[in-house]
Amino acid sequence: MIDRITVDKILDAANIVDVVSDFVTLKRAGSNLKGLCPFHDDRTPSFMVSPARNYCKCFACGEGGSPVGFIMKHEQLSYPDALRYLAKKYGIKIEEKELTQEEIQSRGDRESMFILNEWARDWFKKELWETPDGKAIGLAYFRGRGFRDDILEKFQVGFCPDSRKHSLSADALKEGYQERYLVNNANEMEPRLSIGTGLSIKKDKGDLRDRFYGRVIWPIYTASGRVAGFGGRVLDAATKGVAVKYLNSPESIIYSKRKELFGLFQARQAIRKADLCYLVEGYTDVMAMHQQGVENVVASSGTALTPEQIRLIHRITNNITVIFDGDDAGIHASERGIDMLLAEGMNVKLLLLPDGDDPDSFAQKHTATEYQQYLQENQVDFITYKATHAIGAKKGDPDAEERLIHNVAESIAVIPDEIKRTIYIRHAAQQLNMPERLIDAAVRTQMGKLNEEKQKELERAQREAQNQPQTQDFPHVLDEKESISTPRPLTFPSKETGEASLAQMIIRHGEKVMCYIEDENKQEVPLSVAEYISLSLQDDNISLQSSLCQMLLQEAVENAHKPNFHAEQ
Repeated sequence: MIDRITVDKILDAANIVDVVSDFVTLKRAGSNLKGLCPFHDDRTPSFMVSPARNYCKCFACGEGGSPVGFIMKHEQLSYPDALRYLAKKYGIKIEEKELTQEEIQSRGDRESMFILNEWARDWFKKELWETPDGKAIGLAYFRGRGFRDDILEKFQVGFCPDSRKHSLSADALKEGYQERYLVNNANEMEPRLSIGTGLSIKKDKGDLRDRFYGRVIWPIYTASGRVAGFGGRVLDAATKGVAVKYLNSPESIIYSKRKELFGLFQARQAIRKADLCYLVEGYTDVMAMHQQGVENVVASSGTALTPEQIRLIHRITNNITVIFDGDDAGIHASERGIDMLLAEGMNVKLLLLPDGDDPDSFAQKHTATEYQQYLQENQVDFITYKATHAIGAKKGDPDAEERLIHNVAESIAVIPDEIKRTIYIRHAAQQLNMPERLIDAAVRTQMGKLNEEKQKELERAQREAQNQPQTQDFPHVLDEKESISTPRPLTFPSKETGEASLAQMIIRHGEKVMCYIEDENKQEVPLSVAEYISLSLQDDNISLQSSLCQMLLQEAVENAHKPNFHAEQ
């Protein structure tokens, strides 16, 4: 229980700009600030922060609130836990007694899992630094790769022994943690709704086995510093015959691999300061770069880059440099991820390491100064890389050059900014030694294909809506054969049909001015049809069920006041 005086101290200290800035890069917009909304796929800043009111609000999806409300929504915390989060941020001491076993059990599922993960992190860490096996096996592995102790402490790495006599599972049960949170009760239909951390695996006989036994451990933090899950690696001497070298926590209500970036918590401030993020593949790549003095780096943890991960980066910076190992296989496998970054509107560059090196091995061969100099001098924009690297290898082959032009055009076509597209078209024409009009034509052809795909998706959704059982807006009128004594229920338009009609209204009229309202400065500003619909839905606490309709509404709200924007296009 937090006393009222402490609550007031926290509320007085919490500044909405400080709080939101931990997750979103804000830019001045008159007396307010704005940035990309962290609650939906926002590509043009629609999230407004008002220092005067100590309040924030997204004018596309409607989310927002006070500093406490923002943290409750963003971190999915209860009110008391959001207060604890802010107290920690502002250095306000909260006197709370240690939780009893009953209090631990009374916490909600999410908070209970976070608490268990934080306990497990400390358990793994203690095993690494204080036990004979941890020192001889785990520490030996990290030090053998050249990592200093301060870097190991910074990332809170640990070790899980391969022992049935001494296990995390047994110790957790002794400490009062529930088995339901140790074991992942997988929801096969919706893994992200699964309860349980998966730190333990329940065997056929009912006993628990540690998931990460015999592995070194990396905690995986949320952007705000909660331990969402873990990554574990079998040690080099034990990898022979092992199918899975790396192992992650299973999907759950607090952990989804596609929504987390390793190192983001440690890198946030450095990314914001440099206005640049380096993207690498693995845990040790991130650690190696930190050891060389480069802290604005995150890892996709060996998975293909996802839209959710891209948005995490884009909220902090618009600039990203992707670091690849020095082989073409990694480049070609990652081209889809690069195009996703370009489509998000980010400024993308590529850094190609010497053949055979990854960021970790390259760091071991160079001083910090040499490493940082290489990063600064060898990054190029990705389209330039395509236009130079590939053409150099296939010069004189007309078919290969044609494929290259189409490949470059596919990447340029996804860029949302017309000026940037024009610059890249000109640059690609120079690199390929081709007329600019040919590159431009190839890009426009590809853009046409993309628009056709979007149109087909829209038409498919409309057909599905139209194929829903038709209902009547008014009471049924009896025909001659029906008896007046036969009751007939009143029916109303289905939700699907209603949302299809709403989608048509957004497409036809979304950007048109509905009315004028006063802003905070008492100035009249136009309110578009799309904005009016969005605000009306929020006021009535109505959520759209159709993801397509929601996407159309968000896009119309975000672009309604842009010159030449027409929702029908």
